[in-house]
Amino acid sequence: MHVSLAQASALLKSGEVVAIPTETVYGLAADASNDSALRKIFTTKQRPADHPLIVHIGNINQVYAWASDFPETAMQLAKTFWPGPLTLVLPALDHVSRVLRGNEPTVALRVPNHPTTLALLELSGLSVAAPSANLFTQLSPTTAAHVEAGLGVHVPVLDGGACSVGIESTIVSVTADGNWQLLRPGMISEEQIAHATGKPQVVVDKTSHNILDKQTPKVPGQHLLHYSPRTPVALFNHRADLMHACEAIQHTNQTCAALLIGAGDTPTCKVIQLSEKPEEVAEALYRTLHELDALQVNQLLIELPPNTLAWTAVRDRLTRAGGSAAESLRSHDVSK
Repeated sequence: MHVSLAQASALLKSGEVVAIPTETVYGLAADASNDSALRKIFTTKQRPADHPLIVHIGNINQVYAWASDFPETAMQLAKTFWPGPLTLVLPALDHVSRVLRGNEPTVALRVPNHPTTLALLELSGLSVAAPSANLFTQLSPTTAAHVEAGLGVHVPVLDGGACSVGIESTIVSVTADGNWQLLRPGMISEEQIAHATGKPQVVVDKTSHNILDKQTPKVPGQHLLHYSPRTPVALFNHRADLMHACEAIQHTNQTCAALLIGAGDTPTCKVIQLSEKPEEVAEALYRTLHELDALQVNQLLIELPPNTLAWTAVRDRLTRAGGSAAESLRSHDVSK
């Protein structure tokens, strides 16, 4: 159900949820200060209640309404990348809802870079929590049509066109002492963050029993299976292996379709070939996966991009889309 800017504002202020556009993906928005409204997000998405939500704010000054500390490192990142696809995880003020932060001591904040949503935030006077507007673990939506296909036409949608970045924001945690850690890769890279802050990230040793382990916040998008099509997925580091798999599937009278990265030989099935540029692939990624998923074939065959820093975010989304297939891929590569 498409709604106007004024209708979206009224719905949010009355405690309802509205799907809204951002530059990354469409989000299912609710008033971030209204616990009843926030619970509707979890119910609609069928999302576990212990998963924190990202608060979308209108400008950098609104950080102080949510965070108990805004270290210089975080402020530099905000000044460099906001509005834009960067989420900062900061110590939360005591009043910030535990429903919002999943009982974490931190709160996740960002200023989106989308004119429609910035106008909505200004008109409503609200800050909104807005995780991806899809069922939990399923493909993220980058158009209003994706939202309606995934959540149903009864969900109000503020249509702002196709998302320009195409995958979820980079998430960075910043502690009171100014140390930072990359918690979820996105199209703002670790290298860009290090350049903006003037220092490398401090990575928590997950194998230790040090108290620092408890300082790594829980953030969205970290399930093994996430961003996933309904169709079973197989992942391939090498195109030749993908083409052999396609032949084997077709010999059993089953169907498949393939997503390829870059030019080259193609298998004898439905193929969508994306470019060799990470930014272009990210922008088209979920749209392409939605298109392939709609074919209702027996299996989707996905070629992974190179395992380089430039492709970190895209590989993260694709390996999580593959779930157990990614685990099998890793095991296979180790055994070679």
